[in-house]
Amino acid sequence: MSKYLHLFRAQWAPSIPRELMAGAVATFALIPEVIAFSFVAGVDPAVGLFASFIISIVIAFAGGRPAMVSAAAGSVALVAAPLVHAHGVQYLFAAGLLAGAMQMLFGWLRLGVLMRFVSASVRTGFVNALAILIFWAQMPHLLGANAATWAMVGLGLLLIYGLPRITTAVPSPLVCIVVLTLVAHWWQLPLKTVADLGLLPDALPVFALPSVPFSLETLRLIALPAFAIAMVGLLESMMTASVVDELTDTPSSKNRECSGLGMANLTASLFGGIAGCGMIGQTVSNVRYGGRGRLSTLFAGAFLLILMVLLKPWVSQVPVAALVAIMVMVSASTLDWRSAGAVLRHPRLSSVVMLATVAVTVVTDNLAAGVAVGVLLSGVFFTFKVSQLLTVEKTGVDALVYRVSGQVFFASADLLVDAFDVREVEGRPVTIELSQAHFWDITSVTALDKICQRLRKHGSTVEVLGLNAQSQALVSRLDFGVE
Repeated sequence: MSKYLHLFRAQWAPSIPRELMAGAVATFALIPEVIAFSFVAGVDPAVGLFASFIISIVIAFAGGRPAMVSAAAGSVALVAAPLVHAHGVQYLFAAGLLAGAMQMLFGWLRLGVLMRFVSASVRTGFVNALAILIFWAQMPHLLGANAATWAMVGLGLLLIYGLPRITTAVPSPLVCIVVLTLVAHWWQLPLKTVADLGLLPDALPVFALPSVPFSLETLRLIALPAFAIAMVGLLESMMTASVVDELTDTPSSKNRECSGLGMANLTASLFGGIAGCGMIGQTVSNVRYGGRGRLSTLFAGAFLLILMVLLKPWVSQVPVAALVAIMVMVSASTLDWRSAGAVLRHPRLSSVVMLATVAVTVVTDNLAAGVAVGVLLSGVFFTFKVSQLLTVEKTGVDALVYRVSGQVFFASADLLVDAFDVREVEGRPVTIELSQAHFWDITSVTALDKICQRLRKHGSTVEVLGLNAQSQALVSRLDFGVE
């Protein structure tokens, strides 16, 4: 019994006060982002805020990564916007239902293993690009702002970074929000407040099926957007979970996170919310201030609803400058500062992958596009490096022996063919020794068959030795004339 109690405590609340305070910090970091992303998607702020509340609650129970905060996200909003503009918000809810079902299927099929193909360079690029995007997203609040705004942001950063030197009993971002709100109210400063960002919800979300025709035509309209929402959401959530794994030195279940996200998005769509995914900025903020269990995620969602509905008059008076200061802190803590110096020390191709991931993400404002380019480049560069490891050594005079070592596949097959110059053979017997080689695909076996045919055409006898069992099975299955 004590074992299960220990596991429950580790999963849910290693430290209840710290979990609650970290979740509260994450909630305040969520508010400006979610409202901004709602406008990007073309929906009311209430749609994004309701979704964030529901997703956080569901993912706290169903997700595979404790302490991870999921909500309405910018990457999903970018994908959803064209559907909303073309057909309306109800079709967005229908697409969210379908996307959630796809994500649940993805998790049940245990496809979370695909995250293994995302290299460390891509993950570093993802984190750095996100830090840049988080910081850049604050610029509209600062460019052209009055002196009071800049002063309050400065005061907020001073509190955020200065208070921990005195005490860490209370998260400094919460102190920043309270102090800046009181200062702005007492001095009647001309500052934008949360109320100026958009209409806040004034009631609880209500269960309702999407008001769309249940027909093949509807399915045709939402199928591709739903697939895009599902894949972008999965990608960003998996990347965020990996970042938290590294920050906390603890493992997570990627497959459970996939199915949990699907369940959360399906539920959010049934309550009039937009689909979402892992929010790395808010998650990092949660973890930095002590969030380690599911309670911090649960409280982030519950506290969001309390703030938006029960404490709406007070929350609406929080100056945007306080939220900007928090997001600047989140941006700075998210950025991997060591990677800047490591660019020159690390292998050149790895640095190229990291920088390309950052560049594509920042230029397109799309995290999925940046990661896709990074993964593609990682694959190409890895293939190139492995292909260069193939060696062919020639020995003998009257009878020639070619000893092949390395991996033979589509990228190295031509190198293998080029190593056999039929003009040097001149009809002598040839032995191809392959005990140190492995053939992976049809291209490699075709190359071996081509070599044998060329040598025999020029009067040589060819003997192939040392094929391992897997390579021999591939040769036999493809029925090539390799003996």
